[in-house]
Amino acid sequence: MTVPDVDWKQLDRRTVIVSSLSAAGVCVAAGVPAGIGFGGGTSPGLAVAIIVPVALVIIAAVAVGDYVRWRKTRYRVLADRVQLNKGIVVRSRRSLSRERIRSVDLTAGPLLRYFGLVNVKIGTGEQTEAGTSSLMLNPVTKEEAERLRTELLDREPVAESPGHRTGLLAQIDLRWIRFAPMSFLTPTLGVAAFGAVLQASEWFGLQQGVISWTIDLMSELHLVVAILVLIAVGMIVGVIGSSALFVEMWWQFRLEREPGGTLRVRRGLLTSRSISLEEKRLRGVELVEPLGNRLVGAARIDAVATGLVQQKDNENSDHKTLLPAAPKDEVDRVAADVLREEVSPTSSVRLAGHPVAARGRRIRWGLASAAAVVMPLLVLGWVLSVQVLLHLAWISAVVLVPVSVVLAIDAYRNLGHGITGDYLVARSGSVRRGTVALQRRGVIGLTARQSIFQRRKGLITLTATTAAGAGAYSVHDVGESEGLAFADTAVPDLFGPFLERR
Repeated sequence: MTVPDVDWKQLDRRTVIVSSLSAAGVCVAAGVPAGIGFGGGTSPGLAVAIIVPVALVIIAAVAVGDYVRWRKTRYRVLADRVQLNKGIVVRSRRSLSRERIRSVDLTAGPLLRYFGLVNVKIGTGEQTEAGTSSLMLNPVTKEEAERLRTELLDREPVAESPGHRTGLLAQIDLRWIRFAPMSFLTPTLGVAAFGAVLQASEWFGLQQGVISWTIDLMSELHLVVAILVLIAVGMIVGVIGSSALFVEMWWQFRLEREPGGTLRVRRGLLTSRSISLEEKRLRGVELVEPLGNRLVGAARIDAVATGLVQQKDNENSDHKTLLPAAPKDEVDRVAADVLREEVSPTSSVRLAGHPVAARGRRIRWGLASAAAVVMPLLVLGWVLSVQVLLHLAWISAVVLVPVSVVLAIDAYRNLGHGITGDYLVARSGSVRRGTVALQRRGVIGLTARQSIFQRRKGLITLTATTAAGAGAYSVHDVGESEGLAFADTAVPDLFGPFLERR
């Protein structure tokens, strides 16, 4: 077969400038504290004379390397495939069939946006060796990226369902920022802020002074008051940090359905992101309700889609989130629109509860978790005769035992399962409650698992295996007969032949 004569294209040559500026920023960020620390024992002029030439050599090396990469990288789009040739020492020639392309994601950081450039990732949604199911074009112009996305995702228009048209499905509401601090990220950022202050003060040789100043300031307060003040300061910093992070990630958020049957998420303040998801890959949605958001009536929507399992290069980028934390009514509306249903499956079914024995299992797990913290403190305090550890042990027990019991009871109350239309629905979790609506035709396997402890209580755990999302979704600690009947009803051709009918 003769390959059509299509010209090879290069990446944008301004990538050399972007890489050089990025390297310069790294050198400044690392060189300033290093210069201050190095200059503490010698003259500042000598520190500058050593660090600046090293930084210039690093920047020059990065610029030369990226220039060679730019010269050696070519790509072209043929009628049936996309080809990419790259490599300096080891040459690589790769191609993707256009029929298998399922996503074209665009990402641009602040420097790329300034120059009007975009990084493009063309993916097939398959789970293969790292990098073999996608092509990266870093970078091309914004216009070229949009052309590639439109051309490669061009599909036959999908028939519109009544009430579910193409176009805008959801966009950011600035009032949603109030949900950002209602997560465990808030205290984490508060603690990280204290560590950042200590690290920065060490760079300038002021760490001892900062610690002494803090101790002198807190010594004037009662111990309990001082602890409360530190917690309050950390929480304030955490609230500001989590709110700022939410704004950076979800600024100008838009969820759209395109005529070819593609869901597109666009978002980002400093770093803009455009993520495309072909609806044919969608097997359901998961309603995620962290404890803090659940208390204020908020949730988010994650896509359950093929090609999103163990994407290591994207596992921390919220690539599967279709809607950030938003009011529950809005979440239900968007979930219904995404699935082209009149009502969201996660809200239209009354989930069946689980046996009381499941509650006892969760309470025992909670108490065991508390004991794992209390017992080492108690044993070490008794063996080493350290009163502080003994006090920490009883304080931890007083705090952790009731919290563990409350969370265990809440986790039991959140257990549920049901079937509505074409969807299998399962809910579980307390700190992170998840309600998944999974298309029954997307279930490729069912596993009934029963431990020795479950057998004594007449419980089983059903796991639905799928090629989408997390790969498996479980109905935990359901009654044995009820669980088997549920499995038979959900996917009769898969599990039914192995059941004894009575």
